[in-house]
Amino acid sequence: MKTSICDVPGIKVGHFCLQTAQTGCTVILPDKEVVAGVDVRGSAPGTRELELLKPVRLVEKIHAVLLTGGSAFGLDAAGGVQQFLEERGIGFDVDVARVPIVPAAVIFDLAVGDAAVRPDKSMGYQACINATSRPPAEGRVGAGCGATVGKLLGMAFCSSGGIGTASLTLENGLVIGALSVVNSLGEIIDEQCRILAGVQNKDKTGFVPSLNILKNMAAGFTFSASNTTLSVVATNAILSRETATKVAQMAQDGLASSIRPAHTMHDGDIVFALSSEEQDADVTRVGAFAARVVAESIRRAVS
Repeated sequence: MKTSICDVPGIKVGHFCLQTAQTGCTVILPDKEVVAGVDVRGSAPGTRELELLKPVRLVEKIHAVLLTGGSAFGLDAAGGVQQFLEERGIGFDVDVARVPIVPAAVIFDLAVGDAAVRPDKSMGYQACINATSRPPAEGRVGAGCGATVGKLLGMAFCSSGGIGTASLTLENGLVIGALSVVNSLGEIIDEQCRILAGVQNKDKTGFVPSLNILKNMAAGFTFSASNTTLSVVATNAILSRETATKVAQMAQDGLASSIRPAHTMHDGDIVFALSSEEQDADVTRVGAFAARVVAESIRRAVS
């Protein structure tokens, strides 16, 4: 049976993409405001509204998460998500208005397709219109439309990335799901460390291990800058902002176990964790299984 982040009660996902330009965006849309945490491990992130997710901030809950292509330009699509939510009276009450809180993060896909076309407000709005609780499409859709992986030897030898999703339901009703946009510098590996997608050899008949490339690279080697993996973990476990942050931190192990290498200077790796606050659960247990479903979602993005 196909599992997805939408197995978490109340979670919807919507994609919008322009296949001709090979870019797009994906919105994770809870049916109510949720507690959220975030962990940033990559050194080249592109984000919006991440500072408010840290502990000791006024706003404690969010209303959606946007993942988008288009590099920093693509952050404009978050305005469309805000418009969609505001029209429905959803947001943080500031007396004179309700302000939807929509953290967003980007991948760099400008080197694929048409670099002059980036997700904008209208695309973010349409992604919300498209949101459903059905298992979302995977592969090169939404924010993963222009995603690629295995770029240590440049774009000429890379493989297709994309979006993947997975979930796990434990016997007590605890549900943990993840959705990932995979656009990494490194290769994607399975549980036996076999390469699923990565740097292709000259004949495009197999893969060159990334660690071999790094071992033999010459001084002055130039890395591709167009990388990032973004993951959103959602759960029905009761979490505070602090424990949601811990879940996001632990879930980063999912990147480390499925991407080689991960968290590089040329990746903007970010994990969000969302809690619908419905069921008591130990944060260590939630974090451990969050890492597992993140890894599975990353592998499914290239399968």
